[in-house]
Amino acid sequence: MGSFTMDEAFVQAPEHRPKATVVKASGVPVIDLSPLLAGDGVDALAAEVGAACREWGFLVVVGHGVPAETVARASEAQRAFFALPAERKAAVRRVEASPLGYYEAEHTKNVRDWKEVFDFAPHELPPDAVADGELVLVNRWPDEPPGFREAMEEYGRAMEQLAFKLLELIARSLNLRPDRFHGFFKDQTTFVRLNHYPPCPNPDLALGVGRHKDSGALTILYQDDVGGLDVLRRSDSDWVRVNPVPNSFVVNLGDITQVWSNDRYESPEHRASVNSEKERFSVGYFFNPATDTMVEPLEELVSEESPARYNAYNVGDFYNTRKHSNFKKLDVENLQIAHFRKSLV
Repeated sequence: MGSFTMDEAFVQAPEHRPKATVVKASGVPVIDLSPLLAGDGVDALAAEVGAACREWGFLVVVGHGVPAETVARASEAQRAFFALPAERKAAVRRVEASPLGYYEAEHTKNVRDWKEVFDFAPHELPPDAVADGELVLVNRWPDEPPGFREAMEEYGRAMEQLAFKLLELIARSLNLRPDRFHGFFKDQTTFVRLNHYPPCPNPDLALGVGRHKDSGALTILYQDDVGGLDVLRRSDSDWVRVNPVPNSFVVNLGDITQVWSNDRYESPEHRASVNSEKERFSVGYFFNPATDTMVEPLEELVSEESPARYNAYNVGDFYNTRKHSNFKKLDVENLQIAHFRKSLV
């Protein structure tokens, strides 16, 4: 990343540039999941999660049961990988036909991000598993640092357990049976992203990740103590900083859950800011359903009083369309769930 130089590809439009100071978020729910692990007070916990989903689409979870050692091993391996010389990281650089591995030139909303990433899939999806041969999730593991793959696979397994627990709480909060969402993830397209945000000489012009909403079902983020995660607060449409909480994960809803809930819950807009002094690391777990899933409002949440607000769309088709914008600047707007919204007039 030392070869990164500030040029116009990184520059955000004036209306999207970060301010010199960002207000600390107040009121983002911090929820202790330990009652769930103990099998006690689940209904009250689901109500807390539901309130957080309605008001923020974001929550911070503690008491989650993920071993601290698992997180520490993944974090240490992540830092060791990104510290490698550029040519060694480039040995596992991803390509458009196979979008897993290392990458340092991603775009968000057609503006280049000030970051480098490494993506892997806990459940690989090889070419012969997909009818059209387009969606290929084959991991490109590096030979170094030692133990990297083992640490990441361990982390992925821990995140999957947590993701299913969170899905059950979200289902309960919508008065659905706890396992209502589970069937969508039998052949999941989940991936894990390791993020490295180096110091940026012009943090007033660039972003580590530009404003966006996650297109999957659920995201679980581990962030270090540097801070840089901003969420657009719904009450006043101002950007606020979600400060790191020790031994926690930040959870946010994705577009798929917004559609499933028929807009009862909303996928929040967020971004990653950078600074000129400290590098920042985070790990995102993007919990995504099977490629053949047709996403539409759940029938239990549709009625004459609350008609379906979205047309159905296919996960694989949506993913394939979106992924092309990660490799180059496009002349059209990125595909969004808003393109599937029905006109209810």
